[in-house]
Amino acid sequence: MFLGFRNNASYDRWWEARGHWGQLVYDVRSLGRTTETLIGANHPERRGLLNDVAAFSHCLRGSLRKTKATDDAVRFIGKELAEQADAAVNPADFMLRNMGKRLGTLYRAGDIDSIGVRTLDERIASTPLPFAYSLLVHRTAYLYCFLVPFDLASSVGWFAPFFAAVVAYVFFDLDALSEELETPYGCETNDLPLNALCRVNEISVAEALSETSPEPLKPVKCTLS
Repeated sequence: MFLGFRNNASYDRWWEARGHWGQLVYDVRSLGRTTETLIGANHPERRGLLNDVAAFSHCLRGSLRKTKATDDAVRFIGKELAEQADAAVNPADFMLRNMGKRLGTLYRAGDIDSIGVRTLDERIASTPLPFAYSLLVHRTAYLYCFLVPFDLASSVGWFAPFFAAVVAYVFFDLDALSEELETPYGCETNDLPLNALCRVNEISVAEALSETSPEPLKPVKCTLS
């Protein structure tokens, strides 16, 4: 029962994280279309705004994985702005504020109206499971697997240790899987492929700007990073 609750909670976390990044991919594509309609395909601020979006994806990935994404952001926003974002407490939030400044510039220049600002702004817009809960699951699983052979001894005899080993294998594998899924933004095999999702956003931005889009990331040993 405890393992079932924990696995459900961990999978819900993983699926929610995947849903948020899926929504981000959709919003980036939608932003490319909306900016072309409201700002104009050749407006210089549109290029800057979409490049900020691509940099935001990398900054968000870096914040979630506790790594630096400056080298990836430099390709879109330049070294100076990338270093400013890297120096901020929350680089992803810094990029959102920078996008807000661009929208303010467009609004004050009369290139978009208040409805356009609101539309674009809406398009732009990790806590582990409690240790005590994990500890209870571990201890309960160990205790249960220790007592299983005594319960089975009367019915299966000397085969009791074999069946107990099978039960223990299933229980502890489920426990290990739930531990891995409860942190979906890491760099393990079953974690979300944030690098690949950032590349999807790069492709969307490049296509919106009529530029040559980069190739999608290929799996390495059957795994996307």
